[in-house]
Amino acid sequence: MSLRDIVIALIVLVAGLYALRRPWYGVLLWTWLSTMNPHRYAWGMLSSAPVAAFAAGVTLLGLVSTKKKRSPFLGLPVTVFAFFVTWITLSWLMGRDVSEDYWQWNKCIKIFLMIFVTLALLQTKKHIMAFAWVLIGSLAILGAKGGFFTLITLGNYRVWGPPGSFIEDNNEFALALIMTIPLVYFLQLQVAQKIWRNALSVVMLLCAISAFGSYSRGALLAIIAMGGVFWWRSPRKGEVAVFILIIAIAMIPMLPEQWWARMDTISEYQADGSAMGRLNAWGVAWEVALHHLFGGGMNYQYSDYFLLYGKYETIVRAAHSIYFQILGNHGFIGLFLFLLLWITTYCEAGWLMRNAGGNPDTLWAAQLGAMAQVSLVGYATGGAFLSLGYFDLPYNMMALVVLAKKWVTSEMWRNAELEKEY
Repeated sequence: MSLRDIVIALIVLVAGLYALRRPWYGVLLWTWLSTMNPHRYAWGMLSSAPVAAFAAGVTLLGLVSTKKKRSPFLGLPVTVFAFFVTWITLSWLMGRDVSEDYWQWNKCIKIFLMIFVTLALLQTKKHIMAFAWVLIGSLAILGAKGGFFTLITLGNYRVWGPPGSFIEDNNEFALALIMTIPLVYFLQLQVAQKIWRNALSVVMLLCAISAFGSYSRGALLAIIAMGGVFWWRSPRKGEVAVFILIIAIAMIPMLPEQWWARMDTISEYQADGSAMGRLNAWGVAWEVALHHLFGGGMNYQYSDYFLLYGKYETIVRAAHSIYFQILGNHGFIGLFLFLLLWITTYCEAGWLMRNAGGNPDTLWAAQLGAMAQVSLVGYATGGAFLSLGYFDLPYNMMALVVLAKKWVTSEMWRNAELEKEY
């Protein structure tokens, strides 16, 4: 067992023991392990150990014994989320191959269960901010590492995500980092010391460099769309404009010829075999949803579907789109619930912006709402070309937004009661 294994094992064990009495620590531990996957970077047996399952287990034990819990149904997005989880379970049971798809359903349902646990246990501003730092910091560290790698290799090698995770592939990892950048900016707004603000600026820059270093075409489109919204939503538009300009000036000269060749295929999709394969997979997803109310299950990539519905080819390919992935897997009702979930989350984030910005005590929640909207735009744009419908970051963002709104409304109620007393 390597030193890295020992360190991670000690952190997991100590945090797990704390979680038995204070289960919200277990939420932080689970979030760190499931988002960053630090054990995957260990060199010994810990790399394949079920550490996330251990974190979930001790958290659930703590949840059962603690009195400091509440109903997780804190807003409309959570209700929609519950319907979505129920529907994908029905879709799996009514799908093409229940036993074959079990592993994917099981993987997703664990994540979704822990979202409900998170909503039930995190109640104070301290809880919410700790959750935000762990969630965002886990991806930001990986992004900074990838950005440094891109710089020292002059962009000649692609950047990859944590092995065995949703974002292992270079394209998925790039989108995760793009979604992380505005969330890091939210954290930067919460710190007062200049040294930490500067450090977080460097982290954002490295995350952007890492995203470019992934050679992802979808990431390029996502960062353009998100950059515009990022600038519009930011209270410091001048600083953000300079930041975006610095990224462009720093990146453009160092990007190798093969990167430009890769990006140039965006305008030549008809000659790009992978692009035409995606269009074919999208068409198959549409037809599967038309003919099957519950879709294909947790997966619609079956050879008979592609033989029957394929227009350009009969090769089985992934959807490479959150929209067509959900459509093919869970039908039109599943897609409707999926879209409604993010629309309501976006609206709740807007509520935070409108109602929390006028009070210094709740300003952080307004800033969270603004940057959550920016991140969701990145997910909606980049996700159109990636199969990340079950990726846990956006669902955790939904939890952050809902928790912040609950806290803000409770704070408003307390202030109103104090005013009545005087």
